[in-house]
Amino acid sequence: MLIQTTASCTCLLLCAGIVLSTVVATESPAKQQPWQLKLRIQSPDGPPQSQQPRGWKRTERAAEWQPARTAVIVCDVWDRHHCLNAVRRMTEFLPRMNQLLTVCRSNGATIIHAPSDCMPAYEQHPARLRARQAPNAPGRPADVEFWCSQIPTEERAVYPIDQSDGGEDDDPAEHAEWAAKLTAEGRNAALPWKAQNEAITIDAERDFISDRGDEIWNILKQQNIEHVMLVGVHTNMCVLGRPFGLRQQVRAGFEVVLVRDLTDCMYNPRRWPFVDHFSGNDLIVSHVERFVCPTITSDQILGGSPHVSKYDQRTNRDLLTVLPGNAASVPGAGWWAPVMMPGSLPSDAGGDPSAAVWLRCTVRLPQQLLASGAATLQLPSADVAGAWLNGTAIPAAAGAATSRPLPSAAVLPDGINLLVLKLQPGKSGTLCSEALRIQCGQQSLSLDGRWQWQRDNGTDLSSIPLPAQFGIGSDILFEPTR
Repeated sequence: MLIQTTASCTCLLLCAGIVLSTVVATESPAKQQPWQLKLRIQSPDGPPQSQQPRGWKRTERAAEWQPARTAVIVCDVWDRHHCLNAVRRMTEFLPRMNQLLTVCRSNGATIIHAPSDCMPAYEQHPARLRARQAPNAPGRPADVEFWCSQIPTEERAVYPIDQSDGGEDDDPAEHAEWAAKLTAEGRNAALPWKAQNEAITIDAERDFISDRGDEIWNILKQQNIEHVMLVGVHTNMCVLGRPFGLRQQVRAGFEVVLVRDLTDCMYNPRRWPFVDHFSGNDLIVSHVERFVCPTITSDQILGGSPHVSKYDQRTNRDLLTVLPGNAASVPGAGWWAPVMMPGSLPSDAGGDPSAAVWLRCTVRLPQQLLASGAATLQLPSADVAGAWLNGTAIPAAAGAATSRPLPSAAVLPDGINLLVLKLQPGKSGTLCSEALRIQCGQQSLSLDGRWQWQRDNGTDLSSIPLPAQFGIGSDILFEPTR
């Protein structure tokens, strides 16, 4: 009986401790001085030009943020990553990131650690339990639990880099050695993360741990949050697209900023626009500032200077625009270029005109749409030699060359799906006379708009080495109106 009583008391104390931790986390500390921030955005410079795209200019807006109304979300700062160079770059700024979190926490800000796919490591951690206990908040935005590849302000933007190879920029020999090391540690070399990086402190008494958009929405509302800062990696993938990322925070109505010196992108200089890694990172930051949300730097809170990577050997940094490398001078010749569908290839199209043409886009197929009936790809002509969804072939229906049922096993409901077409050789003059569509019962999703194209060069381009939500930018997405 004594053992049972002691165990019961211990259980009660533990439960009470969890509740008390939640109460402490929601109490406002002594009133702190507001942070005086400079929120940087980019806007079109001057009137539209008839023959060339508009330029851009940077502007800064003064903002006063109360720490107690501010949350910092730490995105995917994992203990391991499959790209060694990405690990090197992130390791550089982790001490400063941890310093920022410490100062923000001490001033009363809410810290949310979001290492995606790593929740099992924190099943009984007080910060994880605290996140799960946050009550369901009213007004939850639709689809906040899903990846978000585009918000309305991005619809007309051309995405600035090609990340469809995964963005790895490792030396091949070093990469192989790193993969072998990860395997020797008992990890999946392609997905090696198991927890958040130990360089980042998690305060068990005050912080939260979650990788779920609905949970983080509940936390933000429980804490009466108005402002959100995002730090972590990688800007062009998880920081933008995760259920708790920049786009979803914008959709949810929070005032959100990217801390641009405490992030990094996944970009391989051997891909369009064929510039160095850090210039590619600048292009992504510019995309964020133009079409998603403002940015700040850590020195606005910590003082000193913003972080600059020792690997960035450029004379000029933090570029507003970046000229493509020479390899990008001929559209479609070895790289994916934008094209409007239906339509024709640009007059300066490169490659062999008699070669087949590849086309690709992404589609989000909500469960509600798929429930309307079997999904089929409707083509306006039989000039398509092949079609693939997420790398799986889409065969033509018997006796109906222009109707192709989507393989149900290949469809990602509510996710981002990669659709690839290969046109018959010699049929690339006019890509399609009518818009393509995906039909589900009586409902349809038009695929009329921007796609990407590339000449056939003997390489199989029917898939990419990572899920489409990570590998394809925001500019070729088709989805029903949210």
